[in-house]
Amino acid sequence: MIKKFIAAVLMTISSAAALAVPFGSQSVLVVEDDTGKVLFEKNASTVAPIASLTKLMTAMVVLDAHQDMNEPIEIEKSDVDMLKHSSSRVPVGATIPRRDVLQLALMSSDNRAAAALGRTYPGGTDAFRAAVKRKILALGMTQTVIEEPTGLSPHNQSTAADLVKMATAASNYAEITRITTSSDHLINIKGREVEYHNTNRLVGAKGWDIGLSKTGYTQEAGRCLIMRVKAAGKNATMVLLNAGASSVRMLDALNIRRHVLNDEIPVAASVARAPRARAASGGPRIKTALRGSRIKAALSGPRIKASAGGVRAKSASGRARSKHVVVTRHRRHR
Repeated sequence: MIKKFIAAVLMTISSAAALAVPFGSQSVLVVEDDTGKVLFEKNASTVAPIASLTKLMTAMVVLDAHQDMNEPIEIEKSDVDMLKHSSSRVPVGATIPRRDVLQLALMSSDNRAAAALGRTYPGGTDAFRAAVKRKILALGMTQTVIEEPTGLSPHNQSTAADLVKMATAASNYAEITRITTSSDHLINIKGREVEYHNTNRLVGAKGWDIGLSKTGYTQEAGRCLIMRVKAAGKNATMVLLNAGASSVRMLDALNIRRHVLNDEIPVAASVARAPRARAASGGPRIKTALRGSRIKAALSGPRIKASAGGVRAKSASGRARSKHVVVTRHRRHR
């Protein structure tokens, strides 16, 4: 009886500590994968735009169609974003195997690549939309609407609770988990090897065991993140929606690991000096070192130094870079 009472008290203290953390994202949900237990919840049933988190659904529907992944796809003018005018490193006229188009859409969140996947779906864009609706229904995502494959439309909306269901389903696709946990990848674009990077800076960071990742950003959606992590002996899925800045989204992920999963974040032995971004909150600062650059955010409590550490890990492709490699980072609409 006493043991049960102590356990209940400790659980209450742990929950109170988690609730005291000032998460900046408007909606937050953290679920333990093995048990389905909700570890933390904030506005999890609030419907909101989901931006490029949409691309996880796009990838599942494309893979369900069992299309030839080696088939070349030409990027057309119709794939260019005329809604948000987002940038892309994939030029119109480039011909790329479907496998690499999927890589660009998921890892680098390229909108032209995602649009091309929907356009080349068997039966075209109308058939793609119908397949998405069937998938949403099959997954029990009752508060979700997805109208197009990129996430640029603010009408692509869901809840954190529904997105946990989507993340769980996506994690069952080996190709999706492989791509979204790759830190970088070389793709041949019109005869040149171009290096693309993951939009989630925690992928490949020291001390992080990530099983699935997808970022998202539009003005309406704010900064969003889906990530499945292993920490403190737990496998957990986190969904963050509508953070005001990339630094806020990043710090929310760090705080989930520290306060919700009760896991210490490894501290880097050395951190290179780099420009710092600040999140707008009051109180003492917590410093977090991410791949050589520091992010400062004001959070309650004593000053703590934490790191997701280190130099970006390279992908396992093993391909050597040639002198024609073009290094590029996808910076918009993450």
